[in-house]
Amino acid sequence: MTTVEPIRSIADIKKLERYFSKNKRDLLMFTIGTNCGLRISDIVALNVGDVRNKTHIQIIEKKTGKFKKFPINSKLKPMFEEYTKGKRSDEALFLTVFKNRMNRFGAYYILKTACKAVGIKEIIGTHTLRKTFGYHHYKKYKDVALLQKIFNHSSPQITLRYIGIEQDQIDESYTNFIL
Repeated sequence: MTTVEPIRSIADIKKLERYFSKNKRDLLMFTIGTNCGLRISDIVALNVGDVRNKTHIQIIEKKTGKFKKFPINSKLKPMFEEYTKGKRSDEALFLTVFKNRMNRFGAYYILKTACKAVGIKEIIGTHTLRKTFGYHHYKKYKDVALLQKIFNHSSPQITLRYIGIEQDQIDESYTNFIL
């Protein structure tokens, strides 16, 4: 199994946001992934009622069965308001063109197509969104213990390896080591 990477470049994230701007569903899915760090299985399981007029998202994680609650940030709040207008609370937040609930394979295709279109070369998968959140959260706050708790990892080393920081540190040490 290939290990996917986070999108490390803010410029690449902005390119993807511009690419997705023509499709509100895809932009919202991307933004949730990069701003909340949820697994794609939890993102596509969201219903309109899970986010409409809410201050927090509350879910039971599909993979772990654990309860997770976190605030909706100021970037997502207006996106949710606009996107959910006129939709039923029990309706899936992300529907396919056939009006079925989006699944992780559809989400993967959307992300892979977008990354290819904007020239992103990293190894991409749906977990890229979660790893991108983790990578940039760590870069901003430098708090591996908090991120470990958010991701429910058993050790800080696992979290650093997961978000690609460990490899970045190794690469930097080699680059800057000259005898």
